Amino acid sequence: DSVEVYSASMNKKVPAVVIVSERALAGNRCPVVYLLHGFGDNHKGWITKKPDLKRHADEKGIIIVCPDGSTSWYWDSPVDSTFRYETFVSKELVAYTDKYYPTVPRATGRAITGLSMGGQGSLYLAVHHPDVFGAAGSMSGGVDIRPFPKNWDMAKRLGTLEENRERWDAFTLVNQMERFKAANLALIIDCGTDDFFYQVNLDLHKRLLEHKVNHDFIVKPGVHNWDYWIKAVEFQLLFFQQFFER
Repeated sequence: DSVEVYSASMNKKVPAVVIVSERALAGNRCPVVYLLHGFGDNHKGWITKKPDLKRHADEKGIIIVCPDGSTSWYWDSPVDSTFRYETFVSKELVAYTDKYYPTVPRATGRAITGLSMGGQGSLYLAVHHPDVFGAAGSMSGGVDIRPFPKNWDMAKRLGTLEENRERWDAFTLVNQMERFKAANLALIIDCGTDDFFYQVNLDLHKRLLEHKVNHDFIVKPGVHNWDYWIKAVEFQLLFFQQFFER
C-alpha cells in the first residue's frame, strides 16, 4: 500500500509504503517491522531496490512499514520545528499502522531497523522508546555522528558541531549506553568492513560489550551500497522473526 500519514507534530502528510503479508490480508494479527531509508532516499527506496520484500513478509507473516524520513536523521530537531521525525515514527506512524492494519500492538510485536541514516535512526528511536519497539537493528548505521560534522545535513538538524558540542554528544548513540542497558532490546548491528561507518560501528560494538548489553554484531566484506544492504536486510528480518516467535 502507498499511504499518506498525517503528522500533527509537523502539520503535514508524510508518505509511506506498507508491505502487507498474505497472513495480514486474511485478517490475522501480525508483528510489524519498521524499515527506514538512508540519506538522500525516500519511502520507496527499499521496495524499489529490493522488490522481494513482499515475499519475505509473506514467508515470515509480518507487515513491513517504510516511512519517508526526508533528511531528518529521524530526530526531533532542536533547531527546526518542521523536522519532528522521532515523534512521527515512534508515535504518529505507529498509531496509524495499529489503527488501519491487523498488528500486534505492543513492543513485543514491533521491530525497527534501517540503513545508514536509517540505521542510526532505528537504534535512536528504539532506545528512546523501548515501550514502543522491542527489537532494533542497524545496517551500516551512522552510530557516531561527530566524525562527520559537515555531512548529510546533520548540522541543519542539530546546529553546527563547533557551537553545539554537548548537543552532538547527547544525540550520539555510542554515548547512550545507559539507555541501551535500560531498554533491554533485541539488537542486531551489521556493517561492512570497507564501509566508511565501519569504525564507528566497531566502537559501538565494543561499548555494548563493555556495558554487557546483549546484541548480535555482524561483520562481512562490503561497502556502503545496496549490494550490501539487499543481503543484510534478510539477516535482520530473520532475527526479528525469531524475536517475534519468542
